[in-house]
Amino acid sequence: MSAAEVGGVFHRARGRTLDAFSAEKEREWTGPFYFIQGADPQFGLMKAWSTGDCDNGGDEWEQEVRLTEQAIQAINKMSPKPRFFVVCGDLVHAMPGAPWRKEQTEDLQRVLRNVDSEIPLVLVSGNHDVGNTPTPETIAEFQQTWGDDYFSFWVGGVLFLVLNSQLLYDASRCPALKQAQDRWLEQQLSTAGQQKCQHAIVFQHIPLFLQSIDEDDDYFNLTKTLRKEMADKFTKAGVKAVFSGHYHRNAGGTYQNLDMVVSSAIGCQLGKDTHGLRVVVVTAEKIVHRYYSLDELSENGIEDDLMDLMKKK
Repeated sequence: MSAAEVGGVFHRARGRTLDAFSAEKEREWTGPFYFIQGADPQFGLMKAWSTGDCDNGGDEWEQEVRLTEQAIQAINKMSPKPRFFVVCGDLVHAMPGAPWRKEQTEDLQRVLRNVDSEIPLVLVSGNHDVGNTPTPETIAEFQQTWGDDYFSFWVGGVLFLVLNSQLLYDASRCPALKQAQDRWLEQQLSTAGQQKCQHAIVFQHIPLFLQSIDEDDDYFNLTKTLRKEMADKFTKAGVKAVFSGHYHRNAGGTYQNLDMVVSSAIGCQLGKDTHGLRVVVVTAEKIVHRYYSLDELSENGIEDDLMDLMKKK
C-alpha cells in the first residue's frame, strides 16, 4: 500500500508544506485551538525489547497495533475535533533494509486509515524511519512512503516547523541534505522572528535536551554544542515550544522562553509512564499541554480546565 492509497486522512507533506492546510487561509489568528501529539508507535519494539534483541527481535507487533488503534479511537471521539494529530517519529521499529520493515509499515498505514478524515495527520521522521546515520536513499524511501522529512505549515495563525532531527544527529553520509534543511530552517525562522505569526512551534524526533540545556550528551538528546546553537536560534526567532519523542518517557525542561517537551510513547515504554498522548492547547498568550494515558483519554476525554481555555477568544 502506498502513502497515496492510505486514504483522505493521509495528507502527504510535499514541497516542504502540508496540503491539509491552506497557508493563505490559516495565517491569521482566529482563536484558541488544540492538537494532539503522539510519538513512537514503533511497531515491533515491544517484542524486541522484551527479548533483549532490539536489532533482530521485532517480529511481532500486535500490541502496538492495539495501542495505536486505541489512540486513534480516543482521538476520533474528541469534541471539538483537534486541528491535527502529529506523530513525532519512530513510526516503525525496523530500520531501513531490516527484516519486517515492509510488513510493519503496511500495518501502520492500515491502522492510520482509521483516523477521522477531518483530523489531518502530521508525520515526523525518527531515527528508525531514516536510520541512525541517514543516507540520501533512506530519506528518499521515507519521502516516498510518508512524505517530506521536513516541512512547515500554518494553522490558525501559528507557524509549525517539522524537522528531520537525524540530519542534526549524524549527517555524515548526507551532508548536502543537512545543508539544505539548515538553509530552509533559517528562512522559516526569519518569518517567525519577524513576528508574522501568533506563535511558532517545532516538532522533531530527538529532543534538544531531556531536562537541562547543560546536561551531558546522551543517545536521547542532541550534542551540547548543537543543542545550544539550535535553542538560541529558536529563542531568537520567538519559537515557544519544541515537541519531541524518542525517549519513551515523559521529560522536558525550559531554556529562556523555550519549552522543551518530551512525550512518552504510544508504544513501548522504557520508564514508568503509560502508553499515551499529549493534548496541546494553543491560546493567544501561551501553549498549555498535558499528557494523558490512553485509558484516561479513552474513558474521560480532555479535562474541563483545558476545554475552558479553548472557549476564551
